[in-house]
Amino acid sequence: MTDQPEKPKKKPSRQQVYTLLVEVGRKEGDGLPPKSTGAALMIYASGVDEAEAVRETVAILKQADMAPLDVTGYGTLEERLADGQEIDEDERALMARALEENAVIVAQMTPFDD
Repeated sequence: MTDQPEKPKKKPSRQQVYTLLVEVGRKEGDGLPPKSTGAALMIYASGVDEAEAVRETVAILKQADMAPLDVTGYGTLEERLADGQEIDEDERALMARALEENAVIVAQMTPFDD
């Protein structure tokens, strides 16, 4: 039997996934429908805290030529469940993907037509 050093254990990720609702205005090249005045985006974003998830989301949206105006945080999966919200399997799968890929995922876009 050879004495091999134990592999260091991977530190558990401190990342969590936050549910965010982002309102965006119009900006040239934003990809929104021509007559819309903006949109609401339901987003799952990973971060060590909600502030980091918001910062990353805003930065990515700006890189995508979108104009974020307001962000509302709805918490983590655990927080939402504790609030009594029902979360379906599709939503859970997107949250898991955001965590696994350390990503910002736009789950839904609703254009505003004022």
